[in-house]
Order: sequence, then C-alpha cells, then structure tokens
Amino acid sequence: MAISTVMVAVLSAALVQPSAGTDEQPIEQRLEQALQVMVPPVQVAGRTYRPFAVTDLMRRENVPGISVAVVEDGRIVWTRGFGVADRTTGAAVTPETMFQAASISKPVAATGALALVDQGILGLDRPINEQLTSWQVPAHEFTEPVTLRRLLTHTAGLTVHGFPGYRTDTQLPSVVQVLNGEAPANTAAVRVDLQPGSRWRYSGGGITVAQLLMTDATGEPFPALMDRLVLRPLGMEHSTYDQPLGDVRAAMAAAAHAEDGQPIVGRFHVYPEMAAAGLWTTPSDLARWATAITSAFNGETGGPIRPETARAMLTTGMGNWGLGIGIQGEGDAMRFWHNGVNEGFRAILYSYPHRRQTVVIMANSENGNEVLGPVRVALGRVLGWPGSEQRILLPATVTRQSRIEQVGYYTSPQFSLHVGMTEEGLILVANRGDPIEAIPQGQDVYALTNGPGQIRFQRDPSSGRITGLALDRLTMQRAP
Repeated sequence: MAISTVMVAVLSAALVQPSAGTDEQPIEQRLEQALQVMVPPVQVAGRTYRPFAVTDLMRRENVPGISVAVVEDGRIVWTRGFGVADRTTGAAVTPETMFQAASISKPVAATGALALVDQGILGLDRPINEQLTSWQVPAHEFTEPVTLRRLLTHTAGLTVHGFPGYRTDTQLPSVVQVLNGEAPANTAAVRVDLQPGSRWRYSGGGITVAQLLMTDATGEPFPALMDRLVLRPLGMEHSTYDQPLGDVRAAMAAAAHAEDGQPIVGRFHVYPEMAAAGLWTTPSDLARWATAITSAFNGETGGPIRPETARAMLTTGMGNWGLGIGIQGEGDAMRFWHNGVNEGFRAILYSYPHRRQTVVIMANSENGNEVLGPVRVALGRVLGWPGSEQRILLPATVTRQSRIEQVGYYTSPQFSLHVGMTEEGLILVANRGDPIEAIPQGQDVYALTNGPGQIRFQRDPSSGRITGLALDRLTMQRAP
C-alpha cells in the first residue's frame, strides 16, 4: 500500500490546485466534479501533486466501494455510490446499499435514549442501577454513581473501548454476557475503574450499558425500540439495528473487505453491542438523522427529541464531547461529528448545524479511512467548510541527529507508535496501520501529512533525552 493518501502523486517543484467548479454551477455538479479532480488536502511545498479521481484513489488504496450523501440548507442535495458493494458478486454500490455505521451507531442510539428522557422514562442524572433490572453495575470503590449522562458523554469511568464483533458462524453472547465478559463474549468485562465524572475516556462498554438500560426500562428489544423512537419517524427506511441481519436486508448490504481487498469470512461481522456498533444504514439515512438533530438544535419541533434536548446534546463537555457525539469549533464553524470503525467498514459523519450542512461517507474496507478523509475535505471545500482549505507545509530545518534521537517506539494504554526517519522528516506507523509522513515545523514539532494533526516530542529538562510525545490529546511514553 502507498505510504499515505497525501503522498500518492510524487514529487517535484510546483503545486497543482485544480478547479472544483464555479459557484454559478449547480451544487450537485460542483460536488461531482470535486471528486474527479482531487488533490491531497495537505501538501508539502516543492512537490508536484497531479489531480486524480476518487475511483483512482479507491483503486490505489484497495477500497472496493464508498457511498456519499451531502446536505445543503437542510436538505439532501447529492447522493452517490462508487465501486462495488461486494467483490465476490460485483454488485455496484448505490445510495440504497447498506453499510455498517460502526461507532456512528452511538449518537443515533443516544437520540433514542434522549427521547426516553424527554418522555420521562429515563433520567439523565439518575443512578442507572435504580432502573437496570437484568444486570447491575458492579460495586466499585468510587463515590460517584454511573448515570446516563455520564454513559453518553464517555465520563462514566467504564472500561472496554470497542468491540471486534463476531463471525456469522459463531455463537453470539447476550448483552449481559458481554458486560460480564462471559463466554462466548470476546471482550473483557465492563467495569468502573475511574471515578465517574472525573475524566473523559471513550467507552463502547458504557454505551452497551446504555443499551441495556433502554431495554430494561421499556421492555422492548433494542432494534424495535430504536425503530419506533428514531428510525421510522425520520424515514430511515434503509436502516436497522437488527443483529444479525435477516436475509432480505442482507441482500441489500455491502460486504466487509479486508486490507487485501477480499470479503471477510461470512461477508461481515455481527455486533450484539448494537447501540455501540450495530447500526446498518446508508449515508442518506444518517444525513436524515443529522438533519433532524440540526432542526431541533435550531428550535424546530416535531423530531425525535425536543429542541432543548438537542441543544444539550450538542453542548461541549469533557473531551470535546456532547451527549453521544463529538463537538468541534465555535459559532458558524461549530460542528458535530463521529467516525466509525468495524471489521471491514469505515464511516465518517460531519454536520454543521448553524450552516445546515452535513457530509456522510461510508466505505466497505479496512482501508476506508485512506479515502474517506480526502473525500470529506474535497466536498467540504465546495461547501465552504472551515478547515477544508488547502494546507501547504513548509519544512523547517532539523538536524539529522535530532531526528535520530526521535526514532523509536512510543506507547500508551490504547496505542503503539513506531517513529522512523526519512530524508526530510519522520515516518509514523500507529498500531500496524499505514505509514504517515511527518514534516518538521520546529526542533521537536512535526505536522502530519494526513490531516491537521501535530506531534510534539517531549524531552527530559536535565538530560535533553526524548521521553515521550504528544499527539493531539494523546500522550505517549517512549518505550525502553
């Protein structure tokens, strides 16, 4: 695989910035054209980048198919499928092809939980053990209770980051077995190991507890409950939390593909952790959900949650997180977002509620992020999104000795990172992922060529030796 999406065109002395159409053209035409003349969103000064089509990028990164939906002024203005839904059958991706939303299941599920809060069935700040009947959060040493608000904001102190899913030919655990880490569950028990409310830590385990809370409080199976509260009222006709899928829906679903481009065994994994990872949907249906949250946020009634609830949902808390959704930016640039990573699927959703704009992109490949990021930026440039502007990196002069000192392995509880050296900068490989080039911006500061991120190396004040690095909010220690 190529070193990075932003390095697909190789190097010389000028920068190419092709036109993505003019403002006089219909937006559908401009969006279509933007994906035919793409260039890397982050470029290094002095290199040449030839424009390429999204299908060229998909072919280079071995991504069989993607699906896209765009909302402008509160309405879906463009949907498009590229490539194939299943390399075995050759079926084309269409706007109706269902993909696994993966973790974008969480904010949609949070909408259902908040609807139950609006109805007085659940309490945001009530200890959840008062309403759980089929399982209880085990006793712990901390004084603060686990509440629904803390579950949705990832501040409940609960463990288990995410879930790998289950092959279609294996036995599925119940939700209680998942929470207890009991066979046939393939993840550890979900337990409180931090003071609830003390810090932000992403927990798919916590969202699975919220799923059980919703079903215990209502007595309804989770797929039927979400269909009643959210999916059917919003016209999300190609969406379901059914796990596993029935035969009719499975025929409409994309297959998950591994890094080598081949469908995984059984076509896709099954996720009994439905609220955390189990939504099957389309970009158009997710766009309908985002538009409903935007409308409620802007004071409109008639959606699944009240306007005041939507505003609370999109209020930034710890970790730049709201009630089930990430929040970035301020004013006109404020946006809510989530990404999704399931076995053989990738997805991203970005929505600007003040601008009433949304982009949803879904891929049926382990390599999907290599395509989704550049596509989002290309479309965002047409929509005028802050942060979609072309970035040109000017390399700073850093000594070879300094870069030698930075080479090594760095670790945190969630990630490992190997730092290597190039002629101009560094190469990073996280958790055996694709290499990403880092361009020096100062003595111990490097910009990443796959997005807006930066790494800063940390040195011991007395010895000057590298002790770790900071990557956005993540701090990593250098391995011995």
